Amino acid sequence: MTKSSVHVTWREMVKHTQSEVGERTVAQWLCEHASGCDANEFGGILDELVSERSAEHLRSMLTRYATGEPLQYVMGRWTFRRLDLLVDSRVLIPRPETELLVEHVTRYASQKIREVGRGVVLADLGTGSGAVGLSLLHELPFESAEVWMTDSSEDALHVARANAAGVGRNAVGARFGHGSWYRALPADLRGSFDAIVSNPPYIAVGDPLVGDSVLKWEPHSALFAGTDGLDDLRVVVTGAIDWLVPGGLLAVEMGYTQANLVSQMFDSVGFTHVSVHKDLAGLDRFVTGISPN
Repeated sequence: MTKSSVHVTWREMVKHTQSEVGERTVAQWLCEHASGCDANEFGGILDELVSERSAEHLRSMLTRYATGEPLQYVMGRWTFRRLDLLVDSRVLIPRPETELLVEHVTRYASQKIREVGRGVVLADLGTGSGAVGLSLLHELPFESAEVWMTDSSEDALHVARANAAGVGRNAVGARFGHGSWYRALPADLRGSFDAIVSNPPYIAVGDPLVGDSVLKWEPHSALFAGTDGLDDLRVVVTGAIDWLVPGGLLAVEMGYTQANLVSQMFDSVGFTHVSVHKDLAGLDRFVTGISPN
């Protein structure tokens, strides 16, 4: 970016930015964010001059991106399903595969609402940015769900609360709990949850397949779970029976090599209709089960 922003249009700035980052799509996203416009609005300002303030914001983002900081953290936001979420290094970056986890729970909860003629109570354990829990509230009928979003990290809960505020009236059913897994939930709700969903840490400590960017930038407490990656999944699965209503759903995300072991956990504590589901890449990524009646 060598030209003065006074004489550069956004159309030119996208080209300059592409020459620095090497990808047209990334350049477009960074310029949109620096301009303060969304994708639809940005097309209408391409021939307008870039302000000094926007140019400085873009320079700052490019400097951070050049160090290897993930694009999502650089922009401070990321899209997950129908939501535009605040995202920073306090929370994991929401992944596209996790969007399918929301689909499994939404389908179950929608059917439950129709069948019983009442609202549902859900829990999103280890909520992070709130992506899963807030998507459930956003996509289920208005005021039909109460979703308890928990995390052991107060920093993560600050992000989730900020995202709930951004969602607005659809987040009216959002509830938050601080603590480790089920200890974050009010004791008087034991046995009353219609569904529990969790995308817990599931990477084994020392896993050589974890990318350098993930190791450097994303919170390790939300990534790693013991020598086999299953420590937190054991807690979530074994504890769920006590918190679910009879016939309630447990849905978890896992590593693609863990399907057999996680399914066995579900079986061992009495879940029925245990099923393994694939992600967008066709890899085993989720296990669901129904609590016994």
